[in-house]
Amino acid sequence: MSPPYTIIDQYNLTISLLITIAWQVMGFAIAWTFKFDKITDFTGGSNFFILALITLTTGGTYYARNIVASVLMMIWAARLAGFLLFRVLKTGSDTRFDDIRNHFFKFAGFWVGQIMWVWVVSLPVVILNSPAVSSRNRSGDPSFGKATDIVGIILFAIGLFWEAVGDIQKYLFKSSKPPKGQPCTKGLWYFSRHPPYFGEIVIHWGLWVLCVTPTLSGALPASAKRAQYAAVTAPLFTMVLLLFLSGIPTAEKPTAKKYFLMSHPTSSSTSDGGNGGNSSFSHPEPSNEIWSEYKQYLKRTSILFPVPPSLYAPLPEAVKRTVLLDLPMFKFDENKDGKEALEQERKKNGNA
Repeated sequence: MSPPYTIIDQYNLTISLLITIAWQVMGFAIAWTFKFDKITDFTGGSNFFILALITLTTGGTYYARNIVASVLMMIWAARLAGFLLFRVLKTGSDTRFDDIRNHFFKFAGFWVGQIMWVWVVSLPVVILNSPAVSSRNRSGDPSFGKATDIVGIILFAIGLFWEAVGDIQKYLFKSSKPPKGQPCTKGLWYFSRHPPYFGEIVIHWGLWVLCVTPTLSGALPASAKRAQYAAVTAPLFTMVLLLFLSGIPTAEKPTAKKYFLMSHPTSSSTSDGGNGGNSSFSHPEPSNEIWSEYKQYLKRTSILFPVPPSLYAPLPEAVKRTVLLDLPMFKFDENKDGKEALEQERKKNGNA
């Protein structure tokens, strides 16, 4: 084995951050200069691959656990980057950037967020591969095959299955040109409204459990143990990101709005009961069953965790909101959100 290298700090934190910044700045420069969406997600996904490869090879300690964790990270990163690149090449552009593509600071803000995402979520593997945790000069590294190793790999495999298969099934569903107003309920989407998000959360819990084994079963110094425990920010950050920032919040209400507008004409005026808009909003009568059917779909389909509809539908609303995380913030309010949606649509169509 080659000797381990300490690059700037013994936990690989600085070098991994510098590599991430350099890679993302390069991607941003290309995307901004050419107004080019096609490399944005690829730059993010490939960054994980680069960090896992560099920290493994420069560490010089090819323990089985380090190799397995790094390879799993690279498999996930290659799958994610490859699929997102394929999808954007097929669609031609990424609609997420339509409102910010021509605004330097707004667009740059997205890339700064991507730097944070990559660096934080890479921490379990980056720290595991660091000289502070995996040093051939220190005895006591637990042999591969501990319970946490096995549990971590199993969680990773479950998560990768749900994320990868969910992405493919949704892509094939959209490519089949389904009837207007029909949500995807094929395959894994029968059990969850967001199976790829569920999969990604499980992936990063699995990687952290695998990587933290030297702390739980080995003889690391206290400082190294603290670093490995702190790397739990990776799965926690993933959960916060998908539950409260760029994941479910950007999908749930916009999707509900789309189905709501499919059922409600925008040519007639809204009614405020003659009270200056202070009464409950009365939207036009629906012109079809799309919105009512979508509401039934929401009632029977779990928002994140896979649950058979026959079990999910009769659950008390309190259980759905607390245990299964179908939070009120994700709900499309027909009075407030419906009124705003109809008003926006009228203005867009010149009917205001």
